[in-house]
Amino acid sequence: MQRLWQRLFGLSRLILFNKPYGVLTQFTDADGRPTLADYIPVPNVYAAGRLDADSEGLVVLTDDGGLQARIASPRHKMSKLYRVQVEGEPTEDALQKLMAGVDLGDCVTRPCQARRIPEPAGLWERNPPIRHRAAIPATWLEIVLQEGKNRQVRRMTARVGFPTLRLIRWAVGAWTLEGLAPGQWRELEISGQPDPRQRVNVPNASKSRGVKDILPIHKRKESP
Repeated sequence: MQRLWQRLFGLSRLILFNKPYGVLTQFTDADGRPTLADYIPVPNVYAAGRLDADSEGLVVLTDDGGLQARIASPRHKMSKLYRVQVEGEPTEDALQKLMAGVDLGDCVTRPCQARRIPEPAGLWERNPPIRHRAAIPATWLEIVLQEGKNRQVRRMTARVGFPTLRLIRWAVGAWTLEGLAPGQWRELEISGQPDPRQRVNVPNASKSRGVKDILPIHKRKESP
């Protein structure tokens, strides 16, 4: 029924996926490494932005090229929220440097949000696990960016002296990982022109009907 509705009214498909560690954000790989195709049996959808193989968390997929560009492009300033475990205990000075923008050599990052947080509740075990060193503490940070340069978060934290141990993208805009275990995905039902003030609030992966989001979903034109 959902697919028939989409065909009749030209609605975009939108999928949220909790990408496990080691999975490539693409559907094919000549070297046989794990890809999205190992988890998502949905044709003609593509990731809106990439997430490194050694990072975990939210990947948004869609079959709408315009929507894909709006999600991924920094021009639209859609925020990406990361929960980041770093080596050591970042100082206030280090946090201020992250927030002000970091000179990575080939670019200077935009101002962002960064703060210390407790270890996230309900955090799953990573496979393989993080290598802990007893003499060096680890700290969790929450970092919110509106851009997505190559390995940006890892380069930023290393530049201010606190290398990233684990990186989880928790949210893209209003979409979050809430209710999705690693390797799980859900498709959101999107219709019409959503109220831009509405936010996704999905308590678990099995109750995702009628969800609207902050981006307008345009109907695709039918072929004459």
